[in-house]
Amino acid sequence: MYIPEAVIPAVLRAARVNRPYLTSEGAAQEVRKQVLSPASHRPPKRLRPDVTVSVRREGRTPMYTVTPTGSTPEGQVIYVHGGGWVHEISPFHWTLIAQIAAEANTTVTVPIYELLPHGDATSTNEFMVRLFEEVNNRENGVRLAGDSAGGQIALAAALTLRDRGHAHIRTVLISPVLDLTMSNPDIPHVQPNDPWLGVDGIRAVAEQWAGDLPVTDPRVSPIMGDLHGLGPMLLLTGSHDILNPDARLLASKARAAGVDVTLLERRGAVHVFPLLPSRAGSAARDRIVSALRA
Repeated sequence: MYIPEAVIPAVLRAARVNRPYLTSEGAAQEVRKQVLSPASHRPPKRLRPDVTVSVRREGRTPMYTVTPTGSTPEGQVIYVHGGGWVHEISPFHWTLIAQIAAEANTTVTVPIYELLPHGDATSTNEFMVRLFEEVNNRENGVRLAGDSAGGQIALAAALTLRDRGHAHIRTVLISPVLDLTMSNPDIPHVQPNDPWLGVDGIRAVAEQWAGDLPVTDPRVSPIMGDLHGLGPMLLLTGSHDILNPDARLLASKARAAGVDVTLLERRGAVHVFPLLPSRAGSAARDRIVSALRA
């Protein structure tokens, strides 16, 4: 059952999902709230029946593996969930992950990385590099995917891995955070139409996530990096998302660097619209599955 796309902004505004992002104080309060009452990272009890889920730990980090049943999976996807580096993985993420595993017939590894205030860009980038190289040693052709903050983590990892000799990594980026300075001059024109995100809150969280790094470091703001040597990229964005101007800029910069980019831009769509139960979201999920087949 689909939610009409036209009502989604009103639902988001009524739920005040943008409250943590409107001010730096709201962002700080949200970090404290999640520390005091962390959400569960466990998948829903009822995922689709054609996948199995297992979990292991690497130190303090849970690592889930989602595998299709009834067939031999081909290749590996590492999916990095969003949530503003503050919120835990959600049922919407798990639904997409299960669809990728089943319909792309691939194994999906889901790292439950450390959120603020415990994690930061440096430690998470190092962790992602170790994870990719561990998985890649078992099976070549590992793809990276992520949404929102997870898109930032995935693309930053792809750049670091490229510098370590892993060229042409395929990426799927859903409404990624690309420039944590939030300085794109087109953002103020989009802000009135965005029911989800706000500049001041993102900047406040970004300062914490950057840690000891400059916010302009590619491990923090991957759009600042040299994009040569990346593999095919599927980039999904909605025009009613303040991250949309940077997504369009990334597509332009990546193409200029010789990257094969498919930009799927939905007019009137909100942040991470491919995760939402709308017809547009369903069509976008089908494109994601196609891009992640081995």
